[in-house]
Amino acid sequence: MTEKSKSGMIAVRAADVAPRGKPSNYPEPFFSRMKGREKRQLGDVFGLNNFGVNLTRLSPGGESALLHRHSRQDEFIYILDGTPTLITETAEVVLEPGFCAGFPAKGEAHQLVNRTKNDVVYLEVGDRTPGDEGSYPKDDLKASLGLDGKWRFTHKDGQPY
Repeated sequence: MTEKSKSGMIAVRAADVAPRGKPSNYPEPFFSRMKGREKRQLGDVFGLNNFGVNLTRLSPGGESALLHRHSRQDEFIYILDGTPTLITETAEVVLEPGFCAGFPAKGEAHQLVNRTKNDVVYLEVGDRTPGDEGSYPKDDLKASLGLDGKWRFTHKDGQPY
């Protein structure tokens, strides 16, 4: 059920928000690795500008993102359903519903992987700090957040994809 006011949306059932049309902004060969990920951009429904909130579903074998870290953005996840594996540069931890994890800017690289036969559903929250960059320790990829709020991807040496 959706409630509206003169100023716009004030409440919505998260599952009723349409999934993002494109599963990833990554260029190939990384784009196809995200085929098992579906994001519903909940923060955008309400016009939030300072941070984003996504309801994310990972199919069996799905990945949340490439192993990555942000230069300025903090991230937070909360597991709603399923048992994903949280992978960092130093550890792997199986999470369960009710578990949460936070990733400070410039901290350890991280990703979630669904190694089970069931879907994983979680909330992810991240800020939208201008000038943020993403680094990917296992992949030849660098990301920069443009002034228009869109990510731009290059090889680590700066060459475009």
